[in-house]
Amino acid sequence: MDYFDRIAEGYDDWYRTKMGRYVDEIEKWLVFSMLKTESGKALDLGCGTGNYTLELRRRGFDVIGLDASEGMLKVARSKGLTCVRGDARRLPFPDTSFDLVLSVTMFEFIHEPEKVVSEIYRVLKPGGEVVIGTMNDRSAWFAVKRLKSLFVETAYRYARFYTPGELESLLRGSGFKNVESAGVIFFPSFWPFLGVAKKVDRKCFKKCRGLAAFVAVRGEKS
Repeated sequence: MDYFDRIAEGYDDWYRTKMGRYVDEIEKWLVFSMLKTESGKALDLGCGTGNYTLELRRRGFDVIGLDASEGMLKVARSKGLTCVRGDARRLPFPDTSFDLVLSVTMFEFIHEPEKVVSEIYRVLKPGGEVVIGTMNDRSAWFAVKRLKSLFVETAYRYARFYTPGELESLLRGSGFKNVESAGVIFFPSFWPFLGVAKKVDRKCFKKCRGLAAFVAVRGEKS
């Protein structure tokens, strides 16, 4: 977590860039288009600086964020968000606490993902919903990013990426049903024509998900 503590204060700066705004917009479009839960208690697992925690609150959820980085949590709390420090493998919540668990770009940085998914299942109410979003290294975008990480320290140096099929298997292995996946961002980060990229994302998010840079999986607790 030392790396994330070090970058926490400037982490949100990227979202103010042209590329950052585009990525944030299209990833949120995908995540919230997959969600069927419209209200209730939500957990933003791996909340970081609170980007999705804030969006869930805007949408009317009673939301709490959890992260392992105190530096990230300090920034999230400065936005007026309710957040706690904790380990995703041992969630500090009772059984059946949440209607929704959302986790975006956390699974790349954890060990024992099966244990984390089992914990998600435990804290969800029956019929509750999970959406997990991660980066997919089978994409042009991350071929460039991972090459860069060999020479410059970035988060990608410490990450493990997942394919849509691997994410689906994680959920099914813990008992989730109605599992589905999708993906967006099909061009590398230096692609200048973001209008074209957005049209491709909205058209190909299901049938071409295996090539997308960002993939998400959704499931329901039995």
